[in-house]
Amino acid sequence: MRIHLVNPSDVSFGVAVITPRWLYVLASATPASYGDPHLVDETLEPFDLNEVSSGDIVGIGIHTANAHRGYEIGRTVREKGAYVVFGGIHSTLFPEEAREHGRAHAIVRGDGDLVWGTVIADCAAGRPQPQYEGGRVAGRSFFGGRWDMLPKDSYMFASVQTVRGCPKHCSFCSVWRTDGQEARMRSADDVVEEIRDLRSRGFRFIVLADDNFYPVAMNDLAMARRREDKTALHELEAIRRERFELMERMADLPDDMVFMTQITMEAAEDTDFLDAMRKAHIKGALVGVESVTAEGLKAIYKDFNLAGQALVDRLQVFRQHGVHILGSFIFGLPTDTAETFDATVAIAQAADVTFAQFVLLQPFPGTVDFEKWEKTQVNPQKVDDIPITRHWLLPTSKRPKIYMPHPSLKPDEIRAHTQAVWDQFYSFSATWKRAKCIRSMKGRLAFMLISKLYRQMYANTGIATDSARHARASRMARLIARPCRKLFVSAPIAPTTRSAPARA
Repeated sequence: MRIHLVNPSDVSFGVAVITPRWLYVLASATPASYGDPHLVDETLEPFDLNEVSSGDIVGIGIHTANAHRGYEIGRTVREKGAYVVFGGIHSTLFPEEAREHGRAHAIVRGDGDLVWGTVIADCAAGRPQPQYEGGRVAGRSFFGGRWDMLPKDSYMFASVQTVRGCPKHCSFCSVWRTDGQEARMRSADDVVEEIRDLRSRGFRFIVLADDNFYPVAMNDLAMARRREDKTALHELEAIRRERFELMERMADLPDDMVFMTQITMEAAEDTDFLDAMRKAHIKGALVGVESVTAEGLKAIYKDFNLAGQALVDRLQVFRQHGVHILGSFIFGLPTDTAETFDATVAIAQAADVTFAQFVLLQPFPGTVDFEKWEKTQVNPQKVDDIPITRHWLLPTSKRPKIYMPHPSLKPDEIRAHTQAVWDQFYSFSATWKRAKCIRSMKGRLAFMLISKLYRQMYANTGIATDSARHARASRMARLIARPCRKLFVSAPIAPTTRSAPARA
């Protein structure tokens, strides 16, 4: 019996940007008595299904975007006599679908850290249960990754998780429903030990793969102080202290390390936190700007963000405190007009964000937006007899790019405007101007290369409806990816201590 863990993907680039953390966490959670699992990341290369034999266990982790490919793998390996186990956010939301379309023997809902060993034992005994409830594991029980199993020369960034859960409730996001709104934090000791392990393997750039690295905003503390019962205040203050403790520990890591994370824009009000991030080598953060208008922010329940010039000023605070921003913007909101697109790229440039992504509003399961949209689809459009309310069951090439009807813009207009914004923001002249944030000429040239790769991977392969353009973009990304990886790694260094992967 062999255990396979598969991260499905329709597109393989040979080199991937970020390590798919769940693969290595479940590898760590696999009892040693069953041997090392076979890890497959299809963003590198497609899964060789000939490696699966009858009686093997195949664990497939899916989110909505790769569910179709995951189900395809599930059906195939079940025909070969393997036990099929599905997990991940999408399986948590749609367990019955994974059974029907992926022919799953078992579904793991919630976190897999602690329950995975039980799943393996049941399959090995020939009696897998239909469903396992992993629940929401406490931060002190998170597993670290089996980074000794990384394939050589394959990833640009490593990934470490410090916290799960997000206190916000954005209408387009499912995290606060699937992972909860409580901050479940790992200990600083476990996080730093895992980082040192990765640095010993040559990784200088590490993504802190957190739902929200900044789980306590200043406004949260202010509201808690106004309450007569101070219990919530004490809890929030304890979370804040732990965040600062972690960053103090990270500040002692090698100076050549660079961390990136994901935070809300409210962190700009907390300059002490931003200064601590800078000292901790956290030099970049994805910030969900989403919309540059007050009306757009209100439409997605994110009116704690700012708009207009106030937004520009707020975003510039991050750079002033040494944190570069990857701004994330959403197009297709009902409040968007033809003028919104130019206004968005103008604000992104005025705010001096280092990178930006411009995504189309999509109804993802588990979100408030999806629930509202699904209710309006009384007789939904069908493609190959599949209603668009289950668009993830379609091959990527057949999925619509725009799902929600817009009051003033046609779908092709939204897509064309969005592509134009990508083209404008990542034009040679605009990118070279942003590259001047780096002192050395070698660093600036590297910035240009990275920007080109980012655009190829996330714009041309995601927005284009022309299959030929999609194929060209994929080939270009594969060509750029391998030399680009060399910019992010260095020679391995001996760790201060050597121990087993962190298991809180």
